[in-house]
Amino acid sequence: MRRAVFLDRDGTMIEERGYLNRLDLVSPFPYTAHAIGRLRRAGFAVVVVTNQAGVARGYFDEDFVRSVHAHLNTLLPPDAVPDAYYCCPHHPGGVVAAYQSVCRCRKPAPGMIEQAAADLGLDVGRSFVVGDKWLDVGLANQAGARGILVRTVYGAETADDPPDGVRAERVVATLGEAVDYILTTSESEPAPHE
Repeated sequence: MRRAVFLDRDGTMIEERGYLNRLDLVSPFPYTAHAIGRLRRAGFAVVVVTNQAGVARGYFDEDFVRSVHAHLNTLLPPDAVPDAYYCCPHHPGGVVAAYQSVCRCRKPAPGMIEQAAADLGLDVGRSFVVGDKWLDVGLANQAGARGILVRTVYGAETADDPPDGVRAERVVATLGEAVDYILTTSESEPAPHE
């Protein structure tokens, strides 16, 4: 089974735009393509896991979210395109009845990682979650992966104030630095028994 890096989308890979509702607002950080390319060359699956409560709130639909991901793929070189995208469209405070729920896929609940692991044959225990919110680290903790907080956007404001019971393995400045850490620590990791 492959190791993976599960990436938050907004504020980690691309500029934070609030409820991103136009394709022209999709803007990867300058280091995103290089970081993802390094992970893929090292044999990691790269999987995006993103809460998109704007669907539940009626700001856009799931087709639009898929179009954002397709557009983002066109902005990245072929070797830096993520292996898969998983999205949670639910929110208990939503206004669209079909999405107005407490679910198992909304971060920090582990549903998106569980689904990706089943779909793609991933070893979650040897994988990482990288994001700019403590809920991303909480996702790692709940799923049994290793959590890294980046100090971009929300992480810059909250890095020194983790919620009770949520623990990051590392806090770094950017996705690029997270990849440095992942690749350095993974070099010394023994290969799993086949």
